Amino acid sequence: MTIQGAQEMMTTEEEESEILAWAAKYAKEQGYKLNPEEKRLESVIRGLTKNKQRFGVGYCPCRIRSGDIEKDRSIVCPCIYHDQEINEQGSCHCNLFFSKESSG
Repeated sequence: MTIQGAQEMMTTEEEESEILAWAAKYAKEQGYKLNPEEKRLESVIRGLTKNKQRFGVGYCPCRIRSGDIEKDRSIVCPCIYHDQEINEQGSCHCNLFFSKESSG
């Protein structure tokens, strides 16, 4: 079975679980934390999953795609803006990743 075939067989719930696990690992590796508000975290993970299912790529759900694959590479989660946003605001625009110091 191809990788694409395996992905097509995965349920949305399984994909959401996989993306959440990836996000948690990424946050830990980068010294961030995930949004502690469960509803908001679920919403962002759901948006990432829908974008991955629809477009084949996990575009940030809080960013608007241009439709130009090259331009849109910058908004694949984690987008190129997240580090700066976390440093300046305590979280990324989507509120997926937070600084460890943030009260959010």
